[in-house]
Amino acid sequence: MENLLLTPELSVHRLRLVEGMVAAVDEKGYAATTIADIVRHARVSKRTFYEHFADREQCFLACYSYGSELALASLTLAATECDGPWTEQVRAAAQAYLRTLEVNPTLTRTLIVEVHAAGPRALALRRTVLQRFADVLRERVEDGRQQHPEVRSLTPAMSIALVGGINELVLHTVEQGHTDQLTALSDTVAELVQAALSPRGSDAPAG
Repeated sequence: MENLLLTPELSVHRLRLVEGMVAAVDEKGYAATTIADIVRHARVSKRTFYEHFADREQCFLACYSYGSELALASLTLAATECDGPWTEQVRAAAQAYLRTLEVNPTLTRTLIVEVHAAGPRALALRRTVLQRFADVLRERVEDGRQQHPEVRSLTPAMSIALVGGINELVLHTVEQGHTDQLTALSDTVAELVQAALSPRGSDAPAG
């Protein structure tokens, strides 16, 4: 079982149940996973499970939210701490995001692949999460434009398109069994974002 980072939002027991969900889904897929599977991997009782979650779906949604927050936090921190030009900030954010996914392979497969089998509430949460990533991307771009006004603003539609494209690239890589090579996509992701932000008429990203 992966040693997922403990965050203030999760108690020890909730974290164990999230880890149990990840392990069970990795073993059997979401459709075949039962509460008995989750508590077996989490090494807790069913009573403990029901103290924290009403059902399997609620546990999965918590798992998805947790993993998404982990990835979003790593991306935001990397972009904020980078003192270089905006192109380096984009690359640092891409590397941090992909690294987080790469070092948590079973969690990543749960978030990227199994969410599609988890029902309408999970898909609705996925759309909400992708929108959050898009909003953060736009916020970071606008912050960066204070020092680099030549950088283009992102429209809401373009930000969603970029986030969706990156998600599909990650999904393709994971489905091909290359979750351990996600950081190798950093250049591709950075180039994609930079191409969208480069000043009109420019053939190369501004530094």
